[in-house]
Amino acid sequence: MNGNKFSSTEASGDLRQHLWRNARLATLDPQKQGLGIVEKGAIVTQGGRISFVGPEAELPVSAIERAEITDLEGRWVTPGLVDCHTHIVYGGNRAREFEMRLEGATYEEVARAGGGIVSSVKATKALTVEGLVEAALPRLDTLISEGLTTIEVKSGYGLNIDGELKMLRAARQLERVRPVRVVTSYLGAHATPVEYKGRNGDYITDIVIPALERARTEGLVDAVDGFCEGIAFSTAEITRVFDKAKALGVPVKLHAEQLSNLGGAKLAASYGALSADHLEYLDAEGAAAMAASGTVAVLLPGAFYAINEKQLPPVQALRDAGAHIAIATDCNPGTSPLTSLLLTMNMSATLFKLTVEECIAGATREGARALGLLDETGTLETGKSADFAIWDVESLAELVYRIGFNPLNAHVFKGERIDR
Repeated sequence: MNGNKFSSTEASGDLRQHLWRNARLATLDPQKQGLGIVEKGAIVTQGGRISFVGPEAELPVSAIERAEITDLEGRWVTPGLVDCHTHIVYGGNRAREFEMRLEGATYEEVARAGGGIVSSVKATKALTVEGLVEAALPRLDTLISEGLTTIEVKSGYGLNIDGELKMLRAARQLERVRPVRVVTSYLGAHATPVEYKGRNGDYITDIVIPALERARTEGLVDAVDGFCEGIAFSTAEITRVFDKAKALGVPVKLHAEQLSNLGGAKLAASYGALSADHLEYLDAEGAAAMAASGTVAVLLPGAFYAINEKQLPPVQALRDAGAHIAIATDCNPGTSPLTSLLLTMNMSATLFKLTVEECIAGATREGARALGLLDETGTLETGKSADFAIWDVESLAELVYRIGFNPLNAHVFKGERIDR
């Protein structure tokens, strides 16, 4: 898509009303049952926000008399899609590592041989902010073409102060050139650079914490993330990073229990983390801790698929505990080169046995919850940002069932229609 097609008048303060009528709505309103279905529904937007959503028969007379009207001809409408875990800003690619895994190498073996996260650092460092933006745009445009309105973007391929800040600046720039809301996560504790091999503590002292302080001062960071794993950082090391985030008033999240169970999810929950992500090796105690703290479980089937994992995340334990479940692409150059939330929904159903309702909620409402944005987006409710997707499908199950097919008709971001 051409990003120049976006010039939102409503988002910039235009108070004209726009009535979107004759729709089938999946509001995802948490106060309603299931997906919050409204047959013969309507949405009124004004000033980039939703001023009415519900049955068309209950429309205020003023909305009908004064609004510009779009007839959606019975199409399904959902909240705009939310990708709550991505590494979409990076340089280069790791196709060779893909070949290595095909030849039998495990993810850990690739990482310990000098591949994995560290192998993306050189290519990322070689690019300017503008170069990183240019490299990310094709990936971002693909997601937007499927109805994406909100995306989380992590740093983590800089591994020095300037490199991490450069990535965060590029992430911020994305929402200036495309119709999308960007949430940034500082992921300095992603991997240890070669010069600090065997000295994780020194790396945290010298790089991770100072870079976080600068990112906070410059307004570049919305959340702090880390990778808690045997090939990355221990719970004690992550605790140091989280303590600094807490002191700075920045919420936290964590890559946890992907390859083993180090207790990262339980640690994240103890800090009231927004989310813990991956979770293939999560135990019942960790699931209960997450549910009690409101920490969202973000499942990432793209990574599970790409590295040929065998251990499934404990979906039923998460359900039983009452934890919220989101899904995301984990778009990254090595372990999840995935740029489709629609495919992510299908993979979540086929690989992880999520229901259609869980998949759609996971890519909308729960994704927004995992970013701390549920008051702003993720559902169709009065007062929220007018972010929604319009679909050419007969049933919502088609959004999950189809593979490699995009049924988006158009989507709306902050009240402005964006055609495919």
